[in-house]
Amino acid sequence: MYFTAPRNDENPTVGPLARAPEADPAFRADVLRGLAQTQKAVPARWFYDMRGSQLFEAITQVPEYYPTRTETALLQAHCPAVAERIGSDARVVEFGSGSSIKTRILLKSMPRATYVPIDICGEFLDEACAALQGLFPALRIVPVEANFMNPVHLPLRQDGEARSMLGFFPGSTIGNLTPEAAVDLLRSMRETLGTNAHLLIGIDRVKDPQRLTAAYDDAQGVTALFNLNLLQRINRELGGSIPVGEFRHVSRWNPLASRVEMHLEARRAIRFEVDGQPFRMEGGETIHTENCHKYRPGEMRVLLAASGWRELEHWTDPQGDFSLILAKADGARQEP
Repeated sequence: MYFTAPRNDENPTVGPLARAPEADPAFRADVLRGLAQTQKAVPARWFYDMRGSQLFEAITQVPEYYPTRTETALLQAHCPAVAERIGSDARVVEFGSGSSIKTRILLKSMPRATYVPIDICGEFLDEACAALQGLFPALRIVPVEANFMNPVHLPLRQDGEARSMLGFFPGSTIGNLTPEAAVDLLRSMRETLGTNAHLLIGIDRVKDPQRLTAAYDDAQGVTALFNLNLLQRINRELGGSIPVGEFRHVSRWNPLASRVEMHLEARRAIRFEVDGQPFRMEGGETIHTENCHKYRPGEMRVLLAASGWRELEHWTDPQGDFSLILAKADGARQEP
């Protein structure tokens, strides 16, 4: 027997049935396509509405989530060396800038840089840029609201083409993609940045599976809220009637794919609608929402090389938990 979500006038917690006029067509297409699959799935990029972006920032503060603390320490230790190699007046292009917290560490070492944050959530982007401008009043900030999964036109490319370009991609966000998609993205970044470009990227390493799954299922339940917020966004923006309370957050390690997976699992059989289309799920069936691939150092070099990047520096912490890598677009002239 299926639980059918009540209409909004009977239970407002399931979300409105009227389709939100501002819904992103790509969001609608991805959700409807993903829910129609045998293994239901929604791309992780749709986590990041305003609420999702705020929840992710909260995740980075929970005790179990080691990547942010470890990468922050690596940036503090090695950003001066990056600035010395690249130049303090480079253009720093951050892909998926979020709150730009880690960027502040980099910009302290590059006081004459121009900062170009790229993010899919314009509201969160504006808020982060305002906060950053307050800390660096002289900094030139040129925000770009875009999906960085594809090549992005940078409005400053024609202004002083000779200046160094440094792509910044922290947080092991590359791990959200399959290795094949990661190669495509890194190639796209090279196209965005140009041939005379560098890339500073953070990549999480393979380690004890218990530590990995705990990092994506914290005791405070912040990651669960982050995952469930995707269903609330679907209800709000796509006229969904998903009974959010009938789902639970699941974090699991997939050893064959070397990744942590996040799922939303139906507690029992349910029926609901999204954008007027009916869907049903059995108890225990899941919506796959995120992959977090982990890499070994040799695999990282292969990933970069396949994308047209050459590793220049590779830094890690004393425990070997996380990697910070500086790479250069392969084929570009190497400075002495």
